[in-house]
Amino acid sequence: MVSGGTYGTEEIVHGAGYGRAILILLLTPILWSLPTAFMIGELSSALPFEGGYYAWVRRAMGNFWGFQEAWLSLAASIFDMAIYPTLFVAYLTRMFPWFNEGHRGLMVGLAVVGSCAILNIAGVKVVSTTSLWLFFALSAPFALMVVLAPFKYGALFHAVTTPSTSKMDIVGGLLIAMWNFMGWDNASTIATEVERPQRTYPRAMLAAVAIVGLSYILPVAAVWMTGLPTSAWETGSWADIAGLIGGPLLRVGLVLGGVISAFGMFNALVMSYSRLPLAMAQDGMLPAVFAKLHPKTRAPWVAILVCAIFWAPCLLLGFERLITIDILLYGTSLALEFVALVVLRIREPELPRPFRVPGGLLGAIAVGIPPVLLLGFSIVRSESEQVLGMSSLAFGLLLMAAGVVAYFLNHAVKPAGWAVPPQKAGTVA
Repeated sequence: MVSGGTYGTEEIVHGAGYGRAILILLLTPILWSLPTAFMIGELSSALPFEGGYYAWVRRAMGNFWGFQEAWLSLAASIFDMAIYPTLFVAYLTRMFPWFNEGHRGLMVGLAVVGSCAILNIAGVKVVSTTSLWLFFALSAPFALMVVLAPFKYGALFHAVTTPSTSKMDIVGGLLIAMWNFMGWDNASTIATEVERPQRTYPRAMLAAVAIVGLSYILPVAAVWMTGLPTSAWETGSWADIAGLIGGPLLRVGLVLGGVISAFGMFNALVMSYSRLPLAMAQDGMLPAVFAKLHPKTRAPWVAILVCAIFWAPCLLLGFERLITIDILLYGTSLALEFVALVVLRIREPELPRPFRVPGGLLGAIAVGIPPVLLLGFSIVRSESEQVLGMSSLAFGLLLMAAGVVAYFLNHAVKPAGWAVPPQKAGTVA
């Protein structure tokens, strides 16, 4: 749910250059991923509930903020989930340009959305097993590139490549790095379907930070050795780079890996995002139909289908614009999770926490500062991106305001209140 391999990192090199790209890929997991992993390790081990981060924020700060957390996450998912079919098409057209003509790419993207929805209705076990094997398959071409690159030392300085159309700068490169290192909280929404979550989550989070970081840095460093100009880099160009280093077979392997990566990430994230409407319906915040489960697989099939319908229209927005809006909305919801971490430390100091962020209350506060500061870059970039005739920032703020309106409309429809948060009997819903 965090990483689909090194695919999608090309624009970081284009915008920042090799040295700064590697520095960004080193610092981003330390300042962005590791604090998030620590926060999620504590909250998921203490409160392993269906709905994950939505349940944490609601328990810590009440119904209003719990609803906003879910709203922001679902709004972010609309744009986040469109990124993966976009990447799928970007790599597919590197091998088969025919798909770039007319609306063929859009049709392929819609097919990805539909097939992953069907797989998720088949159940969580199918998704997890598929994702694990896809990870090994998509990582193999990059491992081979790392091995072969030293034999091409300095040989690609004058390589002829397809002219890049990218206009990415260093701030855009940083945002793409943040996107490549985000999503740690997505795994929390299926906590009730994970064995021994109190032990499993923290260990998985900390190990994954290191694995993901290395999977990004090593291939970029390997290509740097070849002398390939940074102007050759843009979304999808890993395929061409692989061809220059290892020949046509490795290029085909990279394309197939890129297609697999996008499909696998989308498939896994359908599982995560669809549990939010399920948990909200169980709490009475959404109509009961969203809580309907498949009789055999227990998958929330109505939630999956409705989410898929909302994801599909964003396929035409483009890679960079999708990422800018995604990080703006996701980052705001992440900030609420860090606040929930601190509030629960104050309000429920006796809550059993098998894993704790070190440093006491000050440690819990300090761990959220670097990720929140990094969000400033998304605000800067969102002022220059345009969506529906307005800046991405204005569009994002409009979506956030809609969440407040939706809450009060929802509350007006159900004035009696909602279900009590898990294990918090005696409080007012």
